[in-house]
Amino acid sequence: MTLSMYQASVPRFANMLGNLSVILDKAQAHVDAKKIDPATLTTYRLFPDMLPFTKQVQIACDTAKGAVARLAGIENPVHEDFEKTLPELKARIAKTLAFIQSVSPAQIDGTEDKDIVVRRGETETHYKGMQFLLGSAIPNLYFHVSTAYNILRHNGVEIGKRDYLGNP
Repeated sequence: MTLSMYQASVPRFANMLGNLSVILDKAQAHVDAKKIDPATLTTYRLFPDMLPFTKQVQIACDTAKGAVARLAGIENPVHEDFEKTLPELKARIAKTLAFIQSVSPAQIDGTEDKDIVVRRGETETHYKGMQFLLGSAIPNLYFHVSTAYNILRHNGVEIGKRDYLGNP
């Protein structure tokens, strides 16, 4: 049995973003129980040169929707980075999940050798579809979800490996 490009992308992205959404519920429960300012979590950075929690969630979402859009050859929806609260971040995750799950396997399967160009400022990086998915998009999504998890865990939110992994 082979693993298709769709199976390696949309379900994996959806699983991790869904797990992140559940983790945000636990973060909200922590904030409520401890009566702390939610900005304590949402603005927290693991190190001064790292991005804050909100940006970690935003980038995880952008990575998933951008990868799916590029592979499927469709317009990548723009989500403005306005979120400052845990409920706003949950809404962004839900919006991202709705988009990526609207893309069918037929739109992504067979894109292993598709030319993918990622532009960041004036820099262009060229990939083939599988190289992009396995070498860039998936690791980037997991990095940002892990960093968001670590920020919450560092701040005392009672989450563990099972929360991160969910039910794959």
